Amino acid sequence: MRPFTMFEREREQATVSLHALLHETVRKLEGHTDLTVGDYTDEILRSGFPGIRELPSHARNLQLDSYIARIIEKDLPENGALIRRPAVLRAWLSSYAAATASYTTILDAATAGESEKPARQTVAQYRDHLTRIFVLDPVEAWMPTFSPLKRLGASPKHHLVDPALAARLVGIDRQGLLQGDGATPSPSTGSWLGALFESLVTQSVRVYADIMDAHIGHLRTKDGAHEIDLIVEKADRTCVAIEVKLADTATDRDVRHLHWLKDQIGDRLVDMIVITTGPYAYRRRDGVAVVPFALLGP
Repeated sequence: MRPFTMFEREREQATVSLHALLHETVRKLEGHTDLTVGDYTDEILRSGFPGIRELPSHARNLQLDSYIARIIEKDLPENGALIRRPAVLRAWLSSYAAATASYTTILDAATAGESEKPARQTVAQYRDHLTRIFVLDPVEAWMPTFSPLKRLGASPKHHLVDPALAARLVGIDRQGLLQGDGATPSPSTGSWLGALFESLVTQSVRVYADIMDAHIGHLRTKDGAHEIDLIVEKADRTCVAIEVKLADTATDRDVRHLHWLKDQIGDRLVDMIVITTGPYAYRRRDGVAVVPFALLGP
């Protein structure tokens, strides 16, 4: 059981169905939401865990901190993980929550200033155990079969099961997120808030895809020239491509990778979507669907 999706949080009535976009020809999009960037920030920090999200902020933070401590001190050992240095594991988790780079980069960030670092095998065991107990929820690289695409990256995108956990691990609050505090975690997300908003969207899209027996992945070419946040693919290999933007509209620059993919795989790409924080759902003249996140449902 994953945390609540945005649809399940009932902040708005969804007017755009991901199932319809993937299975039908949906030309006209409608819908309006009053939710703003501040509201989405609140949803990130409130968590999707039903027993936590309705608590006052201080109590909710205590619960999230307790949950993280329980993972390290109890859940992992009970699942067979030998944790010799809990502080290093917590630092590694914090770096994972913050990173889009390789595991080597994450490890170096977690053990900065330490000459003795955990072996790669140890770190791999951390990752495997944390994935098995649904704390890490990575998005694997999309590797399409029978495709003209070549030289695609194979590394997963790093996500925790709930972006509220990531925010607690890196120690950033609402004001810090909205002010853009902290180092930029990734050029593609642009800010901490952008990274956590992408994680929030990914959490919901993953569940919507599971409902219709579709799979999600992300696309990045090895040279970094092209990158798409989410690909939702059916068993017949048709798919929709999704970009996540912390903005109230979609610019030509925001959709350039979607059009590149359309040129590469043609009719296999049945729709192109930009998920935004804006007020209206609509379709651009170039065919790209622009959908406020609150209006996207299964």
